[in-house]
Amino acid sequence: MAIIGIDLGTTNSLASVWRDGQCRLIPNAAGEFLTPSAVSIDEDGSILVGQAARDRLISHPDRTAARFKRFMGTDKVFHLGGRQFKPEELSALVLRSLRQDAEAYLGEPVTEAVISVPAYFAEPQRSATKRAGALAGLRVERLVNEPSAAAVAAHISEGDQDKVCLVFDLGGGTLDVSLVERFENVVSVTAVSGDNRLGGTDFDAAIARAFCREAGIDFDALSRQRQELLVRQAESCKIALTTREPVLMVVEHEGAMASLELTNEWMISSCAGLFQRMAAPAKRVFLDAEMSMDELDELVMVGGSSHMPAVRQYISRLLGRKPAEDSRPDTAIALGAGICAGMKSRAADLRELVLTDVCPFTLGVAVLNTADPEQPVMSSLIERNCVLPSSREDVFSTAYEGQEEVMIEVYQGENLYCRDNTFLGRLRAAVPRSKQGRQPVRVRFTYDINGLLEVEAATGSEKPQRLVIKNDSMSDQEAERRLQELSALKMHPREQEVPRALIARAERLYVASVGRLRGEVFRRLEWYQNVLNSQDPILAGKASRVMRRFLDQAEAWMGEDVFQDMEFDGFHMEDGGEEELP
Repeated sequence: MAIIGIDLGTTNSLASVWRDGQCRLIPNAAGEFLTPSAVSIDEDGSILVGQAARDRLISHPDRTAARFKRFMGTDKVFHLGGRQFKPEELSALVLRSLRQDAEAYLGEPVTEAVISVPAYFAEPQRSATKRAGALAGLRVERLVNEPSAAAVAAHISEGDQDKVCLVFDLGGGTLDVSLVERFENVVSVTAVSGDNRLGGTDFDAAIARAFCREAGIDFDALSRQRQELLVRQAESCKIALTTREPVLMVVEHEGAMASLELTNEWMISSCAGLFQRMAAPAKRVFLDAEMSMDELDELVMVGGSSHMPAVRQYISRLLGRKPAEDSRPDTAIALGAGICAGMKSRAADLRELVLTDVCPFTLGVAVLNTADPEQPVMSSLIERNCVLPSSREDVFSTAYEGQEEVMIEVYQGENLYCRDNTFLGRLRAAVPRSKQGRQPVRVRFTYDINGLLEVEAATGSEKPQRLVIKNDSMSDQEAERRLQELSALKMHPREQEVPRALIARAERLYVASVGRLRGEVFRRLEWYQNVLNSQDPILAGKASRVMRRFLDQAEAWMGEDVFQDMEFDGFHMEDGGEEELP
């Protein structure tokens, strides 16, 4: 049975499969690759999906829904033809249509898929996407971030070129921005940012409202049907502006014709607020990655809305880079999802390819806010843009005199106060009675790319209390199997064999040396231990290589009895090319 890749988009969705050493897009029943993400209930109760449903947005707005991806993971309910649907139920109908098209194309059952999601989707949205897959009859063990999928597709098409690229993914409803490093057979995501409420549909609405303002029409007073018609016309004009300008927008209103000549310059002016919102995530990823824009090798723009010349010009000026010409905005994410599906099925020609991703949101626990005990603050354990999978621990202490238990509340988000973040779960753990702040509690988070989070709390020699937070579609057996695979991450880097050996070696060298060499050994050892304390396995690995090289050189200098004449200040942590630390 084949595993397919699916780009479940706000405006359009499409599927792909890895076959015969390449990724192939899967056509739908109409022979098209793009299937509109729209659902409509016909008068006889039958369900329409795709273009037939999208065409009914204007004629039957009370029976049709689109853009429901924006509400994944929320309690919003869509009322269509007397029936109620959750966002994931509507998405499931689109996924089921794509699954049926794939089965017809491949001539075999399809029971599993890798689905792309916006990198900035939080856990509730990711869980809702997996539930949608399950409702569509698909096992969804793996989600891939949309910019990561696009980067994988670019890596496959361009070959093994070492590059730092920014993937700017502007779809119909969401914006994702990711910094990605590509080298040899590795595609490594460095930092992600985005806006889950910014996409092509926002430009359509902004154009429609700007037209109404200049034509003296009250957009909000129009019927829903008239609003949909106006927004559809705005979308058509927006698309036309990608190939020509000016474009004349003409609307009939109250027996008269209103018209306006649209240009890309007019659109930039009329949608200024949307362009400013685009700039913020693009700048944030460089700050999070501690990189400058000068280090960027390539700008990859994907997502249907990145076709807009105004968007391409604006981002090009912002980053000082022209977009790559062959980025395939409409299909890159689906192709990348199909490649990831091939990786999951262990296709022989993809076994060497490695994709590393990062945590899009910080994970932490609630701690006492001494300034306002009624408003706990979040203490971070796994910060955003940490490479996944990851395991981190921190030590907390009791907050009150004679405390007998602690309540560990788990949150996801970037805000200081827990109330402003997403609550994920809680774990209760008993603690021995003691004075305030005297009883330590070790808390460890272990998190993987599929949204599986294990929380452990231990006091003294007691067996750790445990909470497993997983999405509904993951079985308990699958969760346990995955946690067993992640168990190696739970050892603190300084307790692992290689770091322990390097630390012991450095301590011996310190004893044996004097003068400047002794001072340099102390400085390097202190730096190395600080890196290990970050509990970042990638940084720890790089630091171990740098530390070993320094020790090799220092011991060689001692053996030659020339170390007193060496200029140690010229040897820096960054020396060593590809092993330099970020």
